[in-house]
Amino acid sequence: MPDALIQTRNLVKRFGAKLAVNNVTFDVRAGEVFGFLGPNGAGKTTTIKMIVGLLQPTSGEVRVAGHDVGADPLGAKAASGYVPDSPNLYAKLSGRELLRFVADLYSLDRGRAARRIDELLRMFDLAAAADDTIDSYSHGMQQKTALATALLHDPRVLVLDEPTVGLDPKSARLIKDILRQMADRGSAVMLSTHILEIAERMCDRVGIINRGELIAVGTMDELRTLDASGRASLEDIFLSLTGGAEVAELAQILQ
Repeated sequence: MPDALIQTRNLVKRFGAKLAVNNVTFDVRAGEVFGFLGPNGAGKTTTIKMIVGLLQPTSGEVRVAGHDVGADPLGAKAASGYVPDSPNLYAKLSGRELLRFVADLYSLDRGRAARRIDELLRMFDLAAAADDTIDSYSHGMQQKTALATALLHDPRVLVLDEPTVGLDPKSARLIKDILRQMADRGSAVMLSTHILEIAERMCDRVGIINRGELIAVGTMDELRTLDASGRASLEDIFLSLTGGAEVAELAQILQ
């Protein structure tokens, strides 16, 4: 079995009296795209922020590419790339300047970095706007710029929170293809999404979190064993497990 490049063990996060994440344990393996799903407020983003080192767990452990995120945060971050749901980029830098800045943060060789930057700008169709300031970019261009910064150092682990939100179909397809290629080269890719069709088509395994607890993890075939027919879609399984089936039934009645 491939190595687990993301490992969470008994992960707990409290905000005062609120228990946001409760005893969550799962792995994301080298060579796979792992979908992390849940209703709004279920604990997805909180879990992701603990994995990438932006939040400290109340208890439990996270390891990224073998590095304990609590004990060796720099090692973990050097091995990973992260794209949040709403990237906050330096608006007065150009896209190229931002990528050069990130390359310096990772101590990349200048010549190698310049070639990689040109490659990413072409890949994301940003070359024509590379020297324009980021505040002139559309939402989709900013999203692609954020992904380019995450890919710049060729990370072993890539974590994305809603990576295709606001993208046109061409850009969304490009990002899905890139994520698949990364996994096929041996990286671990973890993404959260509300678009269940995307998760069903491109993810090797899926984890479903609800009210802070991980309630299911597996391949689509494994998750279908939770349904009596064995033929359910991911949407059907998700709604059944998270209590959304009643809402879906009501919507059908009201149509």
